[in-house]
Formats: sequence, C-alpha cells, structure tokens
Amino acid sequence: MPDDKPALRGLLVDWGGVLTSGLNDALGRWAELDGLDYEAYYRAMMDWLATTPAEAELNPIHALERGQIAVPDFERRLAALLIRRDGTPVPAEGLIERMFAHFEHQPQMSALVRRARSHGIRTALLSNSWGNSYPRDTWDGMFDDIVISGEVGLRKPEPEIFLLASERLGLKPAECVFVDDMEPNVVGARELGMTAVHHTSYDETRRELEALFGADLT
Repeated sequence: MPDDKPALRGLLVDWGGVLTSGLNDALGRWAELDGLDYEAYYRAMMDWLATTPAEAELNPIHALERGQIAVPDFERRLAALLIRRDGTPVPAEGLIERMFAHFEHQPQMSALVRRARSHGIRTALLSNSWGNSYPRDTWDGMFDDIVISGEVGLRKPEPEIFLLASERLGLKPAECVFVDDMEPNVVGARELGMTAVHHTSYDETRRELEALFGADLT
C-alpha cells in the first residue's frame, strides 16, 4: 500500500533548554547566586503545577505563560514563597530576569536550525514565555515565524498553540517536526499528529532530524 503520510517540511523548536543550556543548570546557578533554598523554589513550582484542570485558571505559571497576569504580579507571588538561606526576603522586582540570566546560548543548535532552513525546511520558534526577554537580535534569518506563548494567549502543550504555529508556516501538523526538552510538550505535539523529538543533546537531535528530513545537517 502507498504511504499516505505527508512529507516533513517544517521544523518547530523550543527556546529554553533547546537553543539554550538546560533549565536545571540555569536555575541552579540563579539560586546559588541569589542565596536561595532551591528546594523551596522547587516545592512552590510543584504546588502550582499540581492544580487540577478545573483549577487551571488559578495556576500562576500557566497564567503567566499565556500572558494573563503581569510579570510584577507573578514575581511578587513567587518571591513570597521563596526562602533565602540567610533568612532575608527575596526581592521580587527583576526576579524573572535574574532567573533567566544564566541560560547560555547553544550556537550549535542555532546553526542546526539555520542549516535546516537553508535546505528549504520552514522553521519557527515555539516557546512558553515567562515574560522574559529573548535574544531576538540573534535570530535574523533563522526563523520563518516566531510563536511566543504570552504574545498569542496560548501555551504548550495546548493543541491550539501547535496548530497556530503550523498554520503560520502554511503547513499541516503532520508536516512538522517539533523539538522540545520537556516531555509533556513532546507528548502534546505527538497527540496532534506532529513528529516530535525529545531534545537531550545536539548530536542526538541532529541525527534524528537528519533521518526525518533526509538531509545532511552537519
């Protein structure tokens, strides 16, 4: 029987943890420099993420990612839950920028996306934002489109944001490959019909993309 699966023509990539160093390393460095008890931060995140679907509107992380609450409001709520090792309060102002200050650019991954685009593969950034700034000045000629959660009112792994990203590229979900370091986002993309790659390293992701697109991306 003929293979009716459409050809893969699009590449959607996450930012934090894919085009940058990993989340845990960056946040661990932030906690160290801010003198924080990292376990208190982790517990706060887990408590918020443990909300049920019916309570989703109460989840500050999801609300921030969709742009439903202002960054200063989120910073105040998070700072109130954090503990410094010396017992002093955690300054709320600028908290998110301090958290994201230690993500390191991964030039190999950016170059991989550029090489894919040079092969005629349509490319897009698909990122959940915490209201942080992005190094957009380094993306010239890298993406055909940019989809950031807080700017579109949707977040991964909601199916609507995957649909939006593929539509912006003029493609169907089944024509797209999605790369992310977070397993729930990978699962969400697959459930919508995308081919999804769980990113763990440059070499592994490059090999998977080369096999999927049938292109030499070295």
